[in-house]
Amino acid sequence: MLRTHTCGELNISNVNQQVSLCGWIQKSRDLGGMTFIDLRDRYGITQLVFNMETNASLCESARKLNREFVLKATGIVAERSNKNPKMSTGDIEIIVENFEIFNDPNFLPLP
Repeated sequence: MLRTHTCGELNISNVNQQVSLCGWIQKSRDLGGMTFIDLRDRYGITQLVFNMETNASLCESARKLNREFVLKATGIVAERSNKNPKMSTGDIEIIVENFEIFNDPNFLPLP
């Protein structure tokens, strides 16, 4: 099975569940010790979290990802400390344990 949930489906009732999501990278933010990626599909957006302290090699790999990469991410649903009321999934984030790249967009015709 490729995914267990869609990107717009998860909420606070899914905390501590292991999930797999597939989608495109909407945006990526590197904040030193942590990297955040917004993964999107046709159903919504979910934030992925990569922590340098818990898995440095995975976080380094995530820093190389750019917009429009297509990937599958597997991890644990966690409650966000800074909730985002503008997103339907703004109460949770996925602590990523591993990911798989399905498509690397070498060249985007438009930024």
